[in-house]
This record gives sequence, structure tokens and C-alpha cells, in this order.
Amino acid sequence: MSPVDIGLAVAIGLVSGFLSGQFGIGGGLVTTPAIRLILGRPALIAVGTPLLVILPTAIAGAISYHRRGMNDLRAGLIIGVSGAIAAVAGAFATRLVSGSTVMIVTAVVIAYMAVDMLLLARGDSAVPVGVVPAVPHTPTRHSTRGLALLGLITGLYSGFLGLGGGFIVVPALVRWFGFDIKKAIGTSLVVVAVLSIPGGITHMFLGNVDVELAGLIAIGVVPGALLGAKVTAASKERALKVAFAVLLLAVGTVLALTETGVL
Repeated sequence: MSPVDIGLAVAIGLVSGFLSGQFGIGGGLVTTPAIRLILGRPALIAVGTPLLVILPTAIAGAISYHRRGMNDLRAGLIIGVSGAIAAVAGAFATRLVSGSTVMIVTAVVIAYMAVDMLLLARGDSAVPVGVVPAVPHTPTRHSTRGLALLGLITGLYSGFLGLGGGFIVVPALVRWFGFDIKKAIGTSLVVVAVLSIPGGITHMFLGNVDVELAGLIAIGVVPGALLGAKVTAASKERALKVAFAVLLLAVGTVLALTETGVL
């Protein structure tokens, strides 16, 4: 790799780590498009490589949130463990479609989650007919079955899209399980840490991981994650929802336009 590419890889790690710690997304949401668009690597390498980097990012962020009492360890482990097998299935599913198809699916799912989070930020009055409003924030013990089902869905998408699953877990915990946004983000990092292990191993087996690139990106992710967690702890909930949605929408739009040849 050239010195420029090495510097870009470390910078990508720092940015993705910061956004991971701030929004509980695991970092793949930024790392996957960055590897594809900035470093020009093949699509499946962009999908598989982030999963190797996500683990230290998620662990650092999860510990930081746990120390602040801002995650639900039980819920995170249920979602993560139940999604582990599905993550392997999702990773193998990438062999059935082209890399560009995986990228386009990624963009569509990201855009959907962005719109949903914006609706949550606006409040129930802005939710369209037919969409179930967010559950009020109450300190209930959440259904194991419901959390396990969320884990299966998250694991499948995590393995298929290489995104760690946080972009699904955070909006789902807020809308369907009544979590406040900060606790959802902290819990999501627990899920991401668990899910990244089977997905990462499977993508390595499939040859979709660039180990050298993953190592360079990993240099920046831990300090970035710790800084991002501090920023979230000091932020207002509505502002976090809007910022999360804007991030999702921007990444999804750029990725879709690039893969379809518009950019």
C-alpha cells in the first residue's frame, strides 16, 4: 500500500470509530463505503473487512457506555447470541449475488432506517398511517422472544451487508422496545461486538477480508470510539436521533448513486 492509502486507512478507522462510539453502528456503516469509494477495493472486500475491525471498536464503546450505565447488557447479549448463526448464513448468502447487488441492498436498507429515525425524532404525530409508533420509554424487562427475533434479523443483515447490525438495532430498540436513544446505542455496541465474531470468521473463510487493511483501520478505531461515546453522553436525545438519521441518509445516498453509476 502507498503512504497515502495507509494514511487514509488510519483516518477511516478514526472516523468510523468515532461514529461507532457516538451512534452504536459498529463502524461498518462508514468503513464499508469508504473502503469501496475512497480506497477503491472490490465490493466484497469492502463488505468483509470491516467485520474484522468492528470487534475492538464495539468492545471499547460498549465498555465506555456500561461505565455510564447507558446499556442493557442482558438485552444486548440475547440479541447478539441469537443473531450469531444468522450472521454466518448472511455471509454465505453473499456468494449468491454480485458485489454491486450487495452494495445496492445496503444503500436501500440504510435509507429506510434513516427515514424511520427521522420520523421517531419528529414524534408520533409525524408517523404515517399503518406504522406502529414508538413504545413509550418505560423500564420494563423486555421479551426474550422479541429480542431473539430482532437478533435473527440483525444477524442475517450483518453477515450479508458487513455492517455489524447497529444500524438496525438502534432504531428497532427505540421504536419497538421503548429504549431511549442513548441506551439503545450502548446496547447496540454489545450486539455488534458479539455479531462481528462469526460474521468476520466466515468472511475470512470466503476470502472477503484484507487483513493488512483491517490492521491499519484498527489503529484509529479504539480512540475514535471512546471519543464518540463521550460526545453522545453529553448530547440531547432528539439531536442524536436527527444526527443518526442524517448520517444514515447521506451514506446510503452516496453509496446508491455510486453503485448505479450516477457518481
